[in-house]
Amino acid sequence: MLGKLILGFRCSAQNCLHSFMAQAPRMKWTRDELLVALNLYHKLTFGQMHSRQPAIVSLAGKMGRGANSLAMKLCNFASLDSALKMRGIKGLPGASALDRAVWTEFHSNLAEAVPASESAFRVLFGADETKEVDVTPKNGVRVRKAPIGPTVTMATVKVRRGQEYFRQAVLNNFEGRCGVTGLAVRELLIASHILPWGTHETERLNVRNGLCLSRLHDAAFDIGLITFDESLRLKLSRGLRSALPQRAVAENFAAYEGEALQLSKEAVLPDEKFLAIHRAEVFQK
Repeated sequence: MLGKLILGFRCSAQNCLHSFMAQAPRMKWTRDELLVALNLYHKLTFGQMHSRQPAIVSLAGKMGRGANSLAMKLCNFASLDSALKMRGIKGLPGASALDRAVWTEFHSNLAEAVPASESAFRVLFGADETKEVDVTPKNGVRVRKAPIGPTVTMATVKVRRGQEYFRQAVLNNFEGRCGVTGLAVRELLIASHILPWGTHETERLNVRNGLCLSRLHDAAFDIGLITFDESLRLKLSRGLRSALPQRAVAENFAAYEGEALQLSKEAVLPDEKFLAIHRAEVFQK
């Protein structure tokens, strides 16, 4: 049962599917359902949490619930989200004690909760190791052939599930566009970590530790050729500026210098504390 998974994160995703099927015709939400609902919550912005949103319709159908019920639950979660409160978004009142408990447990142990919720999400949509489950606001939930082969070890599976979740959550937070250029070709976008994956384990799956960047800008950010200031405006390193007036540098970097990251009013902002660390420790001033 995935109810135990929230407490100990040990049960299988297959058991979660059985739990959903056995308990579908009920009104009260269970921990099983809330775990999966939280997975979708972080892949949508607040303005997308309505009953006509394709991803909500798809997941609600698999859960045996109405789309309106799921949308309202996501908006209840929004009332608990401090990142949204910073932007003046309150969500819907009425979050239950169980909502609050699951929210706290989920976010206090992302390293375990995220892979578990991602696996449960995949089971609901019948995705085996050869498939990828992609969630986008425009197309809803799509199951397609995975770009890489099946994983072998449990540790690798956990890492891969976490990476799948993080990529979708970050790209969708930026509306599927590079935060610098606005490039909207999903295959050319990277969910960049502000604090590196290898050295900041507790923030690996934190959406506020993510930037949606093109592959070019991701590489530049990773080695400190660019960064973002306190107002999220693009800064270029001296080394990158010295490459001017090369056309590629001028068009891809200098043209956007001083411009703020492109984010909607409902998006979750990158954590300024994380960006401050990047400016201090990675950026090549």
